[in-house]
Amino acid sequence: MSDTDAMTLDPVDRHLINALQDGFPIVERPFAAVAAQLDLDEDEVVARIRRLLDAGVLSRFGPLYDAERMGGGLTLAALAVPPERFDEVAGIVNAFPEVAHNYARDHALNMWFVIATERPQQVRSVIEAIEAASGLPVLDLPKIEEYFLGLRLDA
Repeated sequence: MSDTDAMTLDPVDRHLINALQDGFPIVERPFAAVAAQLDLDEDEVVARIRRLLDAGVLSRFGPLYDAERMGGGLTLAALAVPPERFDEVAGIVNAFPEVAHNYARDHALNMWFVIATERPQQVRSVIEAIEAASGLPVLDLPKIEEYFLGLRLDA
């Protein structure tokens, strides 16, 4: 979202964003549960989330799972991809089901992606397979320490 596209958040938007950061209910109708918590209509909650996503206020909305706490492996990885091969290599990387997402960066290491595996020891084999398929070395950036930054909006 650019400065010219700035969106004003009303108190309901701010309450909704705060509530979503506290966790999303795992129930049959989660939007209805959030709506009840905020004294809103279920359709309004869905519409507001869609509007916040479309405006770029929220970059994504969905569940986050901690692969490591579930016994899996997780790492952030990066590649230095020649610009003329970027689309080709993105296709190679994205073909691996263990790759959660990848994105371009304006940096010498211009492709970054997350690898999530069922078991920690599989991370290394996925990296080696990506290296073999792409012909490029993968920089493995495993988590050393985790930080949480919370954002709270005054209503």
